[in-house]
Amino acid sequence: MDTASMGAHDDVRTAPRALATEAVHAGRDDLARQGLHAPPIDLSTTYPSYDSRGEAARIDAFAATGAEPDGPPVYGRLGNPTVARFETALARLEGTEAAVAFASGMAALSAVLLVRASMGLRHVVAVRPLYGCSDHLLTAGLLGSEVTWTDPAGIAEALRPDTGLVIVESPANPTLAEVDLRAVAHACGSVPLLVDNTFATPVLQRPAEQGARLVLHSATKYLGGHGDVLAGVIACDEEFAGRLRQVRFATGGVLHPLAGYLLLRGLSTLPVRVRAASANAAELAHRLAADPRVAHVHYPRIGGAMVSFEIHGDPHEVIAAVRLITPAVSLGSVDTLIQHPASISHRIVDADDRRGAGVSDRLLRMSVGLEDVEDLWSDLDQALSFRGAGNRANNHNAPAPADAQPPLRR
Repeated sequence: MDTASMGAHDDVRTAPRALATEAVHAGRDDLARQGLHAPPIDLSTTYPSYDSRGEAARIDAFAATGAEPDGPPVYGRLGNPTVARFETALARLEGTEAAVAFASGMAALSAVLLVRASMGLRHVVAVRPLYGCSDHLLTAGLLGSEVTWTDPAGIAEALRPDTGLVIVESPANPTLAEVDLRAVAHACGSVPLLVDNTFATPVLQRPAEQGARLVLHSATKYLGGHGDVLAGVIACDEEFAGRLRQVRFATGGVLHPLAGYLLLRGLSTLPVRVRAASANAAELAHRLAADPRVAHVHYPRIGGAMVSFEIHGDPHEVIAAVRLITPAVSLGSVDTLIQHPASISHRIVDADDRRGAGVSDRLLRMSVGLEDVEDLWSDLDQALSFRGAGNRANNHNAPAPADAQPPLRR
């Protein structure tokens, strides 16, 4: 998806622009007028004001609606100009009216749950798998929420009068399972649908165009893109954004200005990075699917830079054997990362629930980066052959059939 009409987020631009152009220019449209080329970083925590009556009126207005205050900034917990640039840019890319940034993806999800709970709507309908900590936050009821887990076909039946939210992740972490977002949004009726779009990014899909009211990103991943920033963001309509800003102000889950700057810089290369990494991932998925040491490969229909695969041998030996690929949590960086979800990202999920969602104990999740694909394959190849990792599950001494072709699951 390269071209689409973006929601008017300021009055600078009047014509629709391609996604790649928005990625480079959104949030920066006013720089030339200021004689600047690179966006400034505003590190102020507070701002001078000699009009205390006017300041009081602006704070009252924020308390009433959560709208961004007119005029100069007030206080860092209420808003920051550098972070606002990133929010403007991300809203453009997702095609929403607004976006609200937080200190992490979990802080962003927590804010959404608190907004709905404040309205007496504590029940959540969710589809597994989700990111492990998202699953835990809902299941443990840490914010007073109650969750009903279901499959996409059961969403409408699971709704209750006090249902405040439906949550899906597509492609899902870590199995890369996909759902029909338009059909899910229809099933939700008037209940807001939140789609975790971390894996796809707006380069591959824009859930708001398919009926989602809320789009969640762990901006730590592809939006930042270099493994050096921790952040979360919700893209949504302006009404919901106002409530999120009020929760952010009250709870203090603000994003640091330097992180906002790094995220804005990361967005400028997002389309190029995602497409290049996706090409590598598609090639590796193809090779893994043809490898007899691999039981199943999971790769989404919409593409992307994530590949998950189940092996016949010991996944821990593969983790121990990689040399170019980095065994580490997280994803979406320029370098390739691999991890064992059952041990790390989804360890906090009950084992039966985890396996029921397709997260097997032999599943490995790989975030493919920008290295040369032949170098990546060479490292994977030797890691899969490390000690017992390449042996067949049922016959440890017999070679694999030459024509063994495990399915590529989409």
